[in-house]
Amino acid sequence: MKAAVMHRTREIQLEELPVPGIRSNEVLIKVVAVGVCGSDLHYYAHGRIGKYVVDKPFILGHECSGDIAAVGSNVRRLKVGDRVAVEPGVTCGYCDACKKGRYNLCPEVEFLATPPFDGAFTQYIKVRQDFVFKIPDSMSYEEAALIEPFSVGIHAAVRTRLQPDSAIAIVGMGPVGLLAIAAAKAYGASTIIAADLEPLRLEAAHRMGATHVINIREQDPVKGILRITGDKGVDVAWETAGNPAALQAALLSLRRGGKLAIVGLPAQEGISLNVPFMVDHEVDLYGVFRYANTYPKGIHFLSSGIVDTSILITDRYPLERTQEAMERALNHKSECLKVVVYPNGLTVSG
Repeated sequence: MKAAVMHRTREIQLEELPVPGIRSNEVLIKVVAVGVCGSDLHYYAHGRIGKYVVDKPFILGHECSGDIAAVGSNVRRLKVGDRVAVEPGVTCGYCDACKKGRYNLCPEVEFLATPPFDGAFTQYIKVRQDFVFKIPDSMSYEEAALIEPFSVGIHAAVRTRLQPDSAIAIVGMGPVGLLAIAAAKAYGASTIIAADLEPLRLEAAHRMGATHVINIREQDPVKGILRITGDKGVDVAWETAGNPAALQAALLSLRRGGKLAIVGLPAQEGISLNVPFMVDHEVDLYGVFRYANTYPKGIHFLSSGIVDTSILITDRYPLERTQEAMERALNHKSECLKVVVYPNGLTVSG
C-alpha cells in the first residue's frame, strides 16, 4: 500500500508499505477520506505536542472514514464492504477510566497519529472492531470523517449539560468550533453566538446555524455577547481556539452561575484567568479532552441533516499531494476551512 510518511518537520514522502495484518477482533479499512486536523498541523510544523514527540518516520491523520476490506475471525457486527466511520482512539477497556465510561482518559489509549502510533494518511489501516461504526448510505465519506471533530462538540455539550433553549457563546471558528455550532444546535440551544476574526469562518458559522456572529477585529467579543443577551451573559461558553485572550473573553461572557468549557489546547501551560469573576459568578469550569461514547450520536445527528457540513470542505487532495495539503491548511487559514486527503483516489463521495 501507499502511505504519506513524515520524515522530519514539513517533509512528507510517499512510500510503499506492507498492508497491515489484522487480529481476530480487528478489521482492515480501505481509507477513503481523511480530514487534516490542527494536531496534525502541529506535529507537521513542530514535531511534537507536549510530551508526544515524533522521533521516527511517522504517518499523520486521524479524522477518517472508509470501507471494510477484511474482518477478523471474531468480528460479527461488521462485514466486508460496510461503509464506516473510525473512532481513532482505541482504549484498553480495563482501567478505572474505561470502566467508568470515561475512556477518553484511558492512560493506555492508542490514538491514530499520536506518537508512537501511526495515522490514516495511508491506503489501509487496521482498527479494533468496537471503534468502527457503520454509516448510512446517505452519509458521505467526508461527513463521516467529520464525526471525529464533531464528537468534541458533543462531548462539550454533555460535560456542560447544555439544555434546550440555552444561550451559548463559542469562541474560535476553526473546524472544531464550527462543528461545535452543530452540536449546540443538536442539543437545542436557541441563541448561538460565534466569535472569530476571519470573515470566511464567520460566514461559515452563520451557515452552520449560529444565530449571531461577532468579528473580534471589529468589536470586543464580551461587549458584543452582553449586548446580544441583554447584559445577562450566556448560560454556557465554549473556548475552541486554544487562545488565552479567547479563553478570558469566553469566561467574561458568562451569566452568573454559567458554565465554561475549555476545548482548545493553548501552547503555554500557565494562563491568567479572572478568579474573582469566577468566584463571584460561581462559574463551573470543565476541561474537554477528546470525547467518549459520541460516535453513534454523531452519526445520528449529522445523518439527520441538522446542518450542511459540506460547506466545511474547501480543499481536496490525493495522497501523493499530502504535503501540499498540509501546507495549504497551515498557511492559508483565512482561505480554507477543512482540507481533506483521499488515500485511495480523489473522489467526491455521496
